[in-house]
Amino acid sequence: YTILNDWSSRNLQRDEMPMSLGPAKGKDFASSFGPYMVTPDEIESARKKDGKLHLQMTCHVNGEKISDGNTNDLYHSFETMIERASMNTKLMPGEYIGSGTVGTGCILELRPENTGGWLNKGDVVTLEIERLGILENKIV
Repeated sequence: YTILNDWSSRNLQRDEMPMSLGPAKGKDFASSFGPYMVTPDEIESARKKDGKLHLQMTCHVNGEKISDGNTNDLYHSFETMIERASMNTKLMPGEYIGSGTVGTGCILELRPENTGGWLNKGDVVTLEIERLGILENKIV
């Protein structure tokens, strides 16, 4: 397990989506992950009776909290996501699978006017997930 920031260029996506292309060029330019990998046995104690991992998550932009959530809000379990991703293909060591955006983890969904606007050059995005660490990136 690790933290993944799957960056999106929403202005490009806005142009792509009406053409039924999906988020092609709006998502093909960057992903950040880290700060380290955590094995399942290291966080198993965060699994509750419902079978889900319960890890608190937050997102800050320039030190201001804009989002928080919990892994227990994910629609599918990590096990189900891996099962689906490996259907009719062979997953190889080193491949990573993203769980998708946390329900409150997208500026577009939260509305830019509620979060301080779109990201700009120089902004610092900090993602923190309990027991997985802090991933901090500066927009350049």
